[in-house]
Amino acid sequence: MNKRKLGSEKEALAAAYLEKQGLCILERNYRCRSGEIDLVCSDGTYLIFTEVKYRKNPVLGNPLDAVTSSKQRTICRVASVYLRYHGCGWGTPVRYDVIGICGEEITWIKNAFPHQG
Repeated sequence: MNKRKLGSEKEALAAAYLEKQGLCILERNYRCRSGEIDLVCSDGTYLIFTEVKYRKNPVLGNPLDAVTSSKQRTICRVASVYLRYHGCGWGTPVRYDVIGICGEEITWIKNAFPHQG
């Protein structure tokens, strides 16, 4: 299976997991010139920008470690574009979450990092 197809499968798995936790998936693979965000969700209070990372097994490293400070800055830039494009004001509560999938285990880190401007 190619990496893109595998990534899409794992993002769909993460989306289904988040929906079971009560979140509403607003966008999948939101793209702009600044980059991409895997999932944009809402829990009724927060607009949640979620990065999904997958590793086949722990020997290949913790998937959560793959969300580097550089990746965090990219996610924040894309989130800012999303907010402007959708007319969300600066008062919109925003959160950045990370879903790590290692084998079949899903780890959800809420509020994984602060906004980086």
